[in-house]
Amino acid sequence: MIPQLVIITGLSGSGMSAAMNAFEDMGYFCVDNLPVQLIPSFVHLFEMKESGIHRAALGVNIREGEFLNNFPQVYAQLRARGDIETTVVFLEAVDAVLQRRYSETRRPHPLGEGSVLEAVVAERLKLQPIRDVADVVIDTSDHTVHTLRAWLKNRFAPENAEQQTEITVVSFGFKHGVPLDVDLLFDVRFLPNPHFVPELKELTGNDAPVIEFLDKTPEAHETIDRFNGLLDYLMPMYQREGKSYVTVGIGCTGGKHRSVAVANALGKHLNREGYHARVMHRDVKK
Repeated sequence: MIPQLVIITGLSGSGMSAAMNAFEDMGYFCVDNLPVQLIPSFVHLFEMKESGIHRAALGVNIREGEFLNNFPQVYAQLRARGDIETTVVFLEAVDAVLQRRYSETRRPHPLGEGSVLEAVVAERLKLQPIRDVADVVIDTSDHTVHTLRAWLKNRFAPENAEQQTEITVVSFGFKHGVPLDVDLLFDVRFLPNPHFVPELKELTGNDAPVIEFLDKTPEAHETIDRFNGLLDYLMPMYQREGKSYVTVGIGCTGGKHRSVAVANALGKHLNREGYHARVMHRDVKK
């Protein structure tokens, strides 16, 4: 298999970060803002079997000072090589869309020349020679992050590659704070609390007596069934959207009993359904 090198560049605000994320999700080795003069050195990694790199995506943009001066020569050298397939992807959007995106984010344009619109126009002129040699030009004016990801996946994903969403189910205690990275959060503090049963207080939701205690309550059974049903409904849509990671948070008061048992049950269900799910108990030892 010939190693694949994709160089992503284009107008600031056109979606280069989203494109890099898409390539990372497709299993490419990604490096953003690599100085152009270092690209040949990076390419040598392809020649080293121990690197294990067969597909890479490099992000370069106008912020890299010598980009315009050095890129044509570097690109010509890469295209002359027969042992690496190099593709340059140039992202752009119409002026009004780029101006709106900068207005929405309130971030300064990297050129910083006059108004945002003036900077966009100036950058477009400077990058025209790069656009002219690009293999793929994508106008992202009407793309969302999701449609851009889908387009790139259709064009660049390895053949027969399967996109499997990685699911993490994490139990926690609200008194220790809510995890910052959860996509879905379920509160199970309404379930009967084993903490107030003397013989269960020092145990956790991993222990059989606690599991049996909750199994005897109709609320726990129905709650788990309803959570499982919601996950069965949502996960195919997350996968269709190209979401690579989903974190499900299950919270109780202390993070030792109810949330642990429920998280274990959800993780088992997801794995039985063919998903790749792992379960973590953040606060079980606190």
